[in-house]
Amino acid sequence: MGSVCYNNRFMLVKLNTFSLLGIDAVPVEVEVDCADIGLPKTILVGLPDAAVKESIYRIERAIENSGYFNPIHRTVINLAPADLPKQAASFDLPLSLGLLAGSGQIPADAFDRFAVVGELALDGNMRPIKGALSMALTAKTQGIPHLIVPAENASEAAVVEGLRVFPVSSLSQAVAFLKGEINIEPIPPLNTQTFEQLATYDLDFSDVRGQESAKRAMTVAAAGGHNVLMVGPPGTGKTMLAKRFRTILPKLSLEEALETTRIFSVSGQLKPDTPLLAVRPFREPHHTISEPGLAGGGSPPNPGEISMAHNGVLFLDELPEFSRRAIEVLRQPLEDGYVTIARATQTSTFPANFILIAALNPCPCGYRSDPRRHCRCSPVQIERYMNRVSGPLLDRIDIHIEVPPVDYTELSSKSQGTSSAAIREQVLAARDIQKERFSKVKIRYNADMSHRQVVQHCPLSEQCHAILRTAMEDFGLSARAHDKILRIARTIADLESLPEIGPMHLFEAITYRTLDRKLWT
Repeated sequence: MGSVCYNNRFMLVKLNTFSLLGIDAVPVEVEVDCADIGLPKTILVGLPDAAVKESIYRIERAIENSGYFNPIHRTVINLAPADLPKQAASFDLPLSLGLLAGSGQIPADAFDRFAVVGELALDGNMRPIKGALSMALTAKTQGIPHLIVPAENASEAAVVEGLRVFPVSSLSQAVAFLKGEINIEPIPPLNTQTFEQLATYDLDFSDVRGQESAKRAMTVAAAGGHNVLMVGPPGTGKTMLAKRFRTILPKLSLEEALETTRIFSVSGQLKPDTPLLAVRPFREPHHTISEPGLAGGGSPPNPGEISMAHNGVLFLDELPEFSRRAIEVLRQPLEDGYVTIARATQTSTFPANFILIAALNPCPCGYRSDPRRHCRCSPVQIERYMNRVSGPLLDRIDIHIEVPPVDYTELSSKSQGTSSAAIREQVLAARDIQKERFSKVKIRYNADMSHRQVVQHCPLSEQCHAILRTAMEDFGLSARAHDKILRIARTIADLESLPEIGPMHLFEAITYRTLDRKLWT
């Protein structure tokens, strides 16, 4: 950035940094004006939040403890644009370097073609920041070729191709690098081969004994991106099936990995040894979670569990035990694939394109549908328990399946069940068909089709129309359920590589939509 010189001294310095807004990083220009008159005082303007305001005290001590001196006269620091709220502690390093350059301790032209982010400790050492990946992506978009970040965030930021990322461990090291006293090699970008090697899972569907009908439903769900509700007694394998579901999904593409990693990075949940998430996320929040914890919230807004599950799986075990208000916030994200959090001063939109897998027992004691155990629950208790899950939410879950107890013969069998690799091959073949089908539109899976697209891609024969009409009348299905049946039938036909939906595809799809009429009656 440029600078203005007064009386042969650099007095006004500008440098690039970033502020987080949701999961995006917004460019911010730091302007430091060190006057040569007035009492020692640092004034920070430009809508900084409390964390940024407090950083002045931390910065002053870090500068002194690193062997430099603070400006001895009045200093004004402006964070532009002035109407953008500035958040997080990543302003420490750019503000420190601006003060040093404004007081003549660093050449101001050293910041040309650089952006700087980082948090400082009182001794001048660097601390990791949130959102380094988003900042690196914005730096590339803005045409800034070089980025200085804390050493712990360097591998994360280096994921972005075409950007030279320089790691620094302290303020003094950053100053020495900018003055040309030491050389720091940029972090090499992530190897694509390494990314592919990390995309492995420890779990496999072959671990699940029996439950072939449930595996079939999971295959259909994975192929078309459908949500699943599992109902069954305790210990029948509902959690095992859910935890292995992501192993049959296609591997994360690099674009999907960047989207998901940005969310984890902004939330501060990205592990230091994981610069890029190579596997699909699996989120399993406890049933005591609050509405903001699930959907996102706070001030400024932070992503919730449904955004952390973006491009992956959100598993809600014991669904009726969740707060009714909490699970009702799932309605809009399940339809739209994103969630918007509005606050008085800021509105943030977070991606939330996940597959929901929910599990519950058929009654409070859990043994209502178990032929080997006696259910002790009264009809009133059962009704009260099942009604904790609303009809509108159930209507948004595509596939409803019953997971019965597994008999001893299947449990003791030495033969391996269907493996994740075998199921994934079927899923990939079906998704290739969908990729070609939706190549000219924004959606990717059958589950995302609008009503108009359902009409276009799910034509029915007269026989199929008669089957669906009967099901609608007998089971009292809604218009939403009508479209969901057709989407599921379309996916089942894709799994068989058939261009048209047949009666058997429709019959199977209808069976996935009738369980709620049995258990919620």
